[in-house]
Amino acid sequence: LTRGYVPFHPRDEGRVSIYACGVTPQAPAHLGHMRGPVFFDVVRNWFTRLGYEVEMVQNFTDIDDKIIRRSQEEGISAEEVAQKYGQMYLEDLASLGVKPFKWVYVTKNMNSIIEMIQKIIENGNAYIVGGDVYFRVNSIPKYGKLSRRKLSEMQAGARIEIDGRKENPMDSSLWKSAKPGEPSWDSPWGKGRPGWHIECSALSLAELGANFDIHAGGVDLVFPHHENEIAQSEAYLGNEGFARIWMHWGAVRLDEKKMSKSEGNVLGVREVLGKFSLGAIRLFLLGTSYRSPIEYSDARMQEAENAYQRIRTALQRGEALFGNSGSGAAEDKMQRFSEAMNNDFNTAGGIAVIFEAVGELNEMVAGSVEQNEVRAKELMSSIRELSKILGIPLDEDKASAEDLEQVMGLIVEWRKELRKIKQFEMADRIREDLKSVGILLEDSTEGTTWRRA
Repeated sequence: LTRGYVPFHPRDEGRVSIYACGVTPQAPAHLGHMRGPVFFDVVRNWFTRLGYEVEMVQNFTDIDDKIIRRSQEEGISAEEVAQKYGQMYLEDLASLGVKPFKWVYVTKNMNSIIEMIQKIIENGNAYIVGGDVYFRVNSIPKYGKLSRRKLSEMQAGARIEIDGRKENPMDSSLWKSAKPGEPSWDSPWGKGRPGWHIECSALSLAELGANFDIHAGGVDLVFPHHENEIAQSEAYLGNEGFARIWMHWGAVRLDEKKMSKSEGNVLGVREVLGKFSLGAIRLFLLGTSYRSPIEYSDARMQEAENAYQRIRTALQRGEALFGNSGSGAAEDKMQRFSEAMNNDFNTAGGIAVIFEAVGELNEMVAGSVEQNEVRAKELMSSIRELSKILGIPLDEDKASAEDLEQVMGLIVEWRKELRKIKQFEMADRIREDLKSVGILLEDSTEGTTWRRA
């Protein structure tokens, strides 16, 4: 809102409340979906290290036009579509080391959404047309304060429905009347479902209460989604106490365009994990200011892979020469890392500190500087501790993705042979043993496939 730096002071002493806009689960997640969750995984880690208790909430928009279209294409219900792709998204987050947030679902919070719309109508900020309800954007004098747009200069555009029944073309939909064959819920205005913007207003306030600390989302949500969230919430609350700080992450780009299904330039999470390590992916996603876009390429990912292996190699050589790091972290490295992270969560600056420690350790190992065992162990402790805050695993299996593909191909074939000779108990044991180490085998009429858990 201020376009500047402000000191962080939580609403509740010792506690941080964060709400991040989530996904509409109607297709497999791509790498662009992962940037926000990976970054806020680190934000949570850092707040926790500073002594805060963190409540992190993210939503699933589990009913939407896209979900309805997908259900028609796949011949399953909208609910089944949302469950199927929502579960895949959660599995992909776990595969990238993101610890679970609190997940909230639109379809499970209809009462809160309807209650909020009712009050907005009562306050004179919304109107009913047939079975639809629209929000009066011109009833909020400061509408546009987040995106710095003036209502008089705005044009109805992307994700804003053009409807001649509106008082103003920019009025947003709070409730959509039901169409034949679509999922719907009862409301005072008839059967229907919520508009997009009201969902996050209602869910964030229901979970965190007014004036919560941080509202986050992709930069593409600033307008119209977050602008309308603010207006609706202020109309509901009767004041300006909705969210105190807004944080927006930049898009992951591919071929100089935002990675998105509509552009057709997506790269699946599982596809990337098949080529590169978890550590490399997190280094890539965290290596640029969260507010700036990142351009994806295999070459840049390979650079991140090489950087990740430099960290691991330095530790292996250091521990081979000086023994396991048992001392505390180097105070100077921890101080510089803290300065970076306390400056708008500068993860790129934090990564730079890790490589400072790696460089100094490598010089000791090479004998080009005095081999100080105490200092070396402090550096190794620093590398491990700082990498842990960033969620970068340093003891990841050394086997390459290609090696794993070959090994799993053999295992699937061996298991197929066991099933042919009716050795089902052994085949099941193989599946359970693999599951225990994070690899899932999935049997179907078309054969057996595998994936990381």
